[in-house]
Amino acid sequence: MQYPYLLLTAVAVALVLVQVNQRFGSPIISIVDRWLRWFVFAFLGAQICREFGWIDRPYWVLAAAFFLAWFLGETLYNWLAISAISASPLPLFPRYALNNSGEEWPVQPRFLKVRGWLRAQGFRQAQSLKMEIGGGIYLRVSIYQDPLGAVRIQVTFLPQANGAIIVCYGLTSVTADGTRYVTDNFNSPFAGFYPENWLVERRPWSRSLPRLLARHRARLASSGVFPAPFPVEPLADLNASQNELDRLNTEMGFLYPHNEREDLGKITQEGRYRVWKEVWMLKYLGRSARYQ
Repeated sequence: MQYPYLLLTAVAVALVLVQVNQRFGSPIISIVDRWLRWFVFAFLGAQICREFGWIDRPYWVLAAAFFLAWFLGETLYNWLAISAISASPLPLFPRYALNNSGEEWPVQPRFLKVRGWLRAQGFRQAQSLKMEIGGGIYLRVSIYQDPLGAVRIQVTFLPQANGAIIVCYGLTSVTADGTRYVTDNFNSPFAGFYPENWLVERRPWSRSLPRLLARHRARLASSGVFPAPFPVEPLADLNASQNELDRLNTEMGFLYPHNEREDLGKITQEGRYRVWKEVWMLKYLGRSARYQ
């Protein structure tokens, strides 16, 4: 098969992946599609330049130049997006509120299957919450906990620009001495700092709740600790955690002090670099920074 046909095939595959992911909202498919589009851009750009005789350079040099151009272009886009978020009035650690409309799961078989599995495992809904991310747009959050109240599962539905919905899970347990074990699969960058008594493990590639729960329990078992029942309701616990994260990240220099944010934005230059780096890691490697 000739080179141009290979490139056209790659373009077609990339378009198919976009359509497929509108249904499944899989970060793994997104990563594959991003790499494919990057290489298609590089080799197709080099092929066009060679076919029309625009640049008299070897093919591999042209491909490398277009590959670098994609990197620089996306770097600029990500940096501008981070700067816009920093300057926007949207809170980085928004508060949760009760969702008075009750538990709202998307009516899709894959989501209803997860809810059924939770109930079969003995987890029961503790609270239905929502979190405003700006402009009257809310993320829906359901909190489940086991019969002993020692493991809480935060189920968060993240709508995507393409219309797909990604579901992410955050599993939390606390010990009697206040140590907090967190295992989640959020694929959005955090890049900040966690308190010393928070042991956080992020697994963006793991989209299976049963495997994530097994991993969380394995972490507890390997540490030889026994989680204690949560002393407060999920709403109070989550909002207290958000306040603590805001305070800590301000002290650590990830965020500007509150009295300087109106002029300088919320995220410091060092913090923006950390976010930029983790954006790249998540988008193209499916990995987040290590927090422990």
